[in-house]
Amino acid sequence: MAQHSMLRELKQKVSSCIDEAKDRLHCLSKDIWSCPEVAYEERKSHDRLVAFFSQEKGWTLDSHYKLETAFRAIWGPVGGTGNSIINVGFLCEYDALPGIGHACGHNLIAELGAAAAIGLKSLVECTPDFPVAVQVTVLGTPAEEDDGGKIDLLREGAFDGLDVVFMAHPSQEDASWLPDMAVQSVNVRYHGKASHAAGYPWEGVNALDAAVLAYNNLSVLRQQLKPDWRVHGIIKHGGTKPNIIPAFTELEYYLRTPSCKDLPIMKAKAEMCFRSAAMATGCEVELQFARNVFHNVLRNSTLVGLYEVNGNALGMEFTTDEEVLNNPSGSTDFGNVSFIVPGIHPYFYIGSDALNHTEEYTVAAGDEKAQFYTLRAAKALAMTALDVLLCPELLQRAKDELKEAKMKEERALKMTAEKQGSGAAQP
Repeated sequence: MAQHSMLRELKQKVSSCIDEAKDRLHCLSKDIWSCPEVAYEERKSHDRLVAFFSQEKGWTLDSHYKLETAFRAIWGPVGGTGNSIINVGFLCEYDALPGIGHACGHNLIAELGAAAAIGLKSLVECTPDFPVAVQVTVLGTPAEEDDGGKIDLLREGAFDGLDVVFMAHPSQEDASWLPDMAVQSVNVRYHGKASHAAGYPWEGVNALDAAVLAYNNLSVLRQQLKPDWRVHGIIKHGGTKPNIIPAFTELEYYLRTPSCKDLPIMKAKAEMCFRSAAMATGCEVELQFARNVFHNVLRNSTLVGLYEVNGNALGMEFTTDEEVLNNPSGSTDFGNVSFIVPGIHPYFYIGSDALNHTEEYTVAAGDEKAQFYTLRAAKALAMTALDVLLCPELLQRAKDELKEAKMKEERALKMTAEKQGSGAAQP
């Protein structure tokens, strides 16, 4: 009972620590929102975050950590009585979408990651007899909307040594977990031959015809895809002038499946659609699949359950809508992190019903109304961090759960590869 009372008191204190910094945090979010920058070009946002942690006492900074627009801020280890150090990670995202700015609210993700980190740091710092040795690590992770900066950072060892990792994403509702999908993007380029479209069209090889056929091939393919698979794309370049037969066209597509195990099957089917369009029109085709594949997010029920309890205590009302909870939505490079470090990627309401990736959501992400909800989610993350810090059994359970889930995914991926090798999974 005494331990439970102490934990409740520490959670109240960590919430107060976050509230004390709310003006600085709100300013940070607003500054990032006001200068939207796309993937790998987030220089002003990166510099603003680095300046933020430079002004906060006690943080050790790597300003350009592994990537030009990534950073790492470390505090600790502090506390404990000879026990091993528990390294708690918080992630910040800050890239925007082309043309419509922070329509996914990454300015709020950056604020929330910073808030949870400085809240936990402040609590441990002012608790002389804190029972465990704690290190707080903040990673600034660029390019979530494009190639996936977290995957680059994983490859470079940036997540090595973390025991648990937290972030949260703005949405239309509070959800402790949503089924984010595996995804791989592909650029398709068709090369034909230009000619005068009216004078001697027979001399041309129409690359636009190939692009249109590919688009229609994939539209027809949807009839044979599983209900929770997704394929969607655009024609990025379709020609230059109506009276010139296009010699070059370019498409970009996203291929999504609920699990990594199904992505090779989707990829093989889509590739046949692209190549058959080239064959039908006499064009050459060039396929460039993205170097980074986004994994699906592994659910860590231990951490999800803790976050729900803490969120409820703060007044969150988590959605029970089965359509929201069971239908795959977007994708995130946090999925790859979830295969390596136990962590959570919950979603939080920001006071608006606007949909992500719209101009309306850009406005909502910069609205003062979003600030209360953002810091509430930060408090829930910091409180969840306290749960695993003060109960080693919970942290070990989260690690064991990750190990089991990862093994299950790897077995499924191996089975898919064996089927494809035997031809069973080919289109």
